[in-house]
Amino acid sequence: MFAAVMPMYDVKFFADQPSGVAVFYVVLLAMVAGFLALRLYSVLGKRSGHEQPLPKPAEERVGPAALPRTVDVTPEVREPVMRPFDSGTEPGLRALVAAEPQFDVNRFIEGAKSAYRMILEAYWRGDVEALRGLVAPDVLAAFQEAIEARQAAGHVLDNRLISIERASIASASVGGGEARVTVRFDADIAAVTRDGEGQVVAGSTSDAVETHDVWTFVRQVKSADPNWILADTDEA
Repeated sequence: MFAAVMPMYDVKFFADQPSGVAVFYVVLLAMVAGFLALRLYSVLGKRSGHEQPLPKPAEERVGPAALPRTVDVTPEVREPVMRPFDSGTEPGLRALVAAEPQFDVNRFIEGAKSAYRMILEAYWRGDVEALRGLVAPDVLAAFQEAIEARQAAGHVLDNRLISIERASIASASVGGGEARVTVRFDADIAAVTRDGEGQVVAGSTSDAVETHDVWTFVRQVKSADPNWILADTDEA
């Protein structure tokens, strides 16, 4: 770039000139070099408006610094799983499964809950025939006696099973060719007794009563009849 502007002089040219002329050429060349330097600065030093700003040092930057991404490591809280049998019943259940390989705890509990509702509702309405295929003969006799006493007093039960909060196996055993499973039921029941005119003589139509019943179901091992029947009732 500079070679195209500045005239090229060799050392011999200056040596052939008188001393005064040589000094003049040196001064002239210095002035030309200074002029070119000023022109170069004026061109390179100007801003065109398209320059990218220089990055600021980290400590001078405005705004929050980027934070590292955090990962939530809080352990997931799981709801406790309620087993459908009480602690200590495993030996009896193992013996039952050994005698009846098709026995399933969860399926049995669902069947027991259905039987609980059916038996209570049949007893409340005084339906002895409906009870006959669901309960053992001695239980049927006790239920029938209570139904007849209620009817003799002119009372009617207007009960409703609101919900079964929990049903769990309290014990299980196998002996004498018979399987026995005891189930504890925690339920809410609206219990109302009415007289012959429909007036409430006991209980409440708006309040449910917490009940805790312990029922034992039996079945003959290896029997072709898959149904369990109610053999005993008690309160917890």
